[in-house]
Amino acid sequence: MATITATELQPVDFIASGASHHMIPPPRKSHEPPAEASPTLDAAEALAVTTLAKTRAIIVIAQLSGLTLFGSFCNGVIVVGLPAMIETLGLEDGLLLWPTSVFYLTAGSCLLMAGSIADVAGTKRVNLMGSFLGAVVALACGFAQTGGQLIAFRAIQGISYAMITPSAISIISTSVEDGQPRNIGFASLGVASTLGFSLGLVLGGVFVDHTGWRPAFYFAGATSIALSVVGIWALPRDSRRRQGKSIWKRLASEIDWIGTILASTSLATLSYVLATLSADVHNIRQASNIVLLVISAVSIPAFIVWMHYQVKNDRIALIPNSLWRRSAFTSICIMAIFTTAVTNCMELFSSLFFQEVQGFSAFGASLRILPSLIAGGLANLSTGIFVSRMPVKWVVLISSALSAVSALLMAVIQPEWPYWYAAFFAQILAPLSTDILFTVGLLVVSGVFPAHMQALSGAVFNTCAQVGTAIGLTVTSVISASVTAASHETDKTSPGALMEGYRAVFWTMFSWMVVVCLVSALGLRRVGGVGVKRD
Repeated sequence: MATITATELQPVDFIASGASHHMIPPPRKSHEPPAEASPTLDAAEALAVTTLAKTRAIIVIAQLSGLTLFGSFCNGVIVVGLPAMIETLGLEDGLLLWPTSVFYLTAGSCLLMAGSIADVAGTKRVNLMGSFLGAVVALACGFAQTGGQLIAFRAIQGISYAMITPSAISIISTSVEDGQPRNIGFASLGVASTLGFSLGLVLGGVFVDHTGWRPAFYFAGATSIALSVVGIWALPRDSRRRQGKSIWKRLASEIDWIGTILASTSLATLSYVLATLSADVHNIRQASNIVLLVISAVSIPAFIVWMHYQVKNDRIALIPNSLWRRSAFTSICIMAIFTTAVTNCMELFSSLFFQEVQGFSAFGASLRILPSLIAGGLANLSTGIFVSRMPVKWVVLISSALSAVSALLMAVIQPEWPYWYAAFFAQILAPLSTDILFTVGLLVVSGVFPAHMQALSGAVFNTCAQVGTAIGLTVTSVISASVTAASHETDKTSPGALMEGYRAVFWTMFSWMVVVCLVSALGLRRVGGVGVKRD
């Protein structure tokens, strides 16, 4: 289908700006201010932004959302099918959480690197490589014969996620018309993630009960292959016009490799230690975990110093320190960490409450969590449609306050209360903050980065979300286990003892959402409209 080729002067901004359909200067370093259009620019080095025709844009958004959906679908299958997988594959007790944890470990640590590579090598190329890799690995999960194989395949699946997500965000940011179409594109990715996980829980349970867990992965893999084939035709050509240097020379010269390695090392080591602590807090005493924590901690100031050095010497910097002085950018990143932590922990501990305290089956617990997933999907899609007409500060603040009420309801709930007294409303309110923030956050963060670094912008936002998930699950697991162990109940596995731990976790989540509300009120007070179409 036909495409409309235009060029942009500025990246998407979160404050409405004037139209700009001109040739722009060669890609600037990430620490440099936007340059003005130059009439003497060599057109071969310009950034040609391709705005897709409406029908083609719909197909592209559907294809990218489909890949996201089936990636999340596999995560849902892992959650609901884990008991059956343990029985089939003979997973050791110390590895029970690793089919889930290893995905977030590799995804979180590879996002920044994958985003940087996509901006240089081409978003279409990286997206297709990631989508085909994810499809093959999904099939491989179904063929796994040992627990080690399943964990290894899930680790590779996390890498494929890191390749797909930033490149998908970049494609939508640079190829879909700004304004409502682009807003809906971002929202669709969020809806797909939420819907995919819920389908994984529900359909995964059906697969497990009737045909076994393996066909669920076959289904996800086969569908992902079909979507990947569609992507070969549907996805637009990479927007940067490539002439001169080979791709390998560009990768060597246009990426801040030292900064990327420092950031990825810190995230990988931290994620690994957090994963081991979520299984057993006493693992912190192991020498290997102590060393890894030290490496993670040392990498952070080293990264900051390196960013300062790169900017001072007029070299490419991964995430310049100056970006953190932008209150909107920093606030969005902080809120992404906390809201993602709360949403994932709410889902987990609500399920545990329904099963371990109220005595429902896994399927019954899934049905009781389902309103949360539906509400989240609707909130995401509605935000995409109406975000350009909404006051961002108040929308984010109100949604965060409502999600705080959700945690409060679960903190004061009594096990004997009917579902409709408090739990139902808690599930509906729980996802509002993170799902609205997903669309708003992507629009704000993508506006901070130049047009040729949109994959990196998506990687930064999603890295914050992954870090939030890792930290949240670890902290809440430790709190729950500690409070339950200190319970006056003789039987520490009784519903009463478990409820004490769960209640402490819900109070913790409430306090985190209060922090989000404060950050929103202070950090977004100067943000104007986002997702507004430029004339």
